[in-house]
Amino acid sequence: GEEHYNCISALHKSMRGSDENASLYWLARMLEGGEDPLYVARRLVRFASEDIGLADPLALTQAVAAYQGCHFIGMPECEVILAQCVVYFARAPKSIEVYRAYGNVKECLRMHTGPLPPVPLHLRNAPTRLMKNLGYGKGYKYNPMYKEPVEQDYLPEELKGTDFFKEQKT
Repeated sequence: GEEHYNCISALHKSMRGSDENASLYWLARMLEGGEDPLYVARRLVRFASEDIGLADPLALTQAVAAYQGCHFIGMPECEVILAQCVVYFARAPKSIEVYRAYGNVKECLRMHTGPLPPVPLHLRNAPTRLMKNLGYGKGYKYNPMYKEPVEQDYLPEELKGTDFFKEQKT
């Protein structure tokens, strides 16, 4: 019932608040109450990117490993795997930078009127002679061939200068 959602919310908020003791309590309350460990593990995968993100890129690896471990061995043995992951997440630095930036991109797409801008010609793949003749791929700079980063636009002309990491959603 509702307590299922209340407990997962409490677990998320405890990890987000870096409270390892409360995080373990809510995890144990869920598992000892019969919660599916794979449900908890799936929520941890989401938490790794949504709340920790680039502040600790290994968090996603931890979450996926915890999910796989739970899948392989099940309860009750997987409880310690989930406990380790939950404490790791509670102690981890937090960042919502990617979560916000992706939200800004989605908002940009939703607010766009008319057809979406085409992919710039230099970014298009040119597997046929016709496509090459039409200018597909022309002027593209293959970064690994250069010692220094190259100057090149990757967004459509209409979005030139847009920085989704700095844009504020309204």
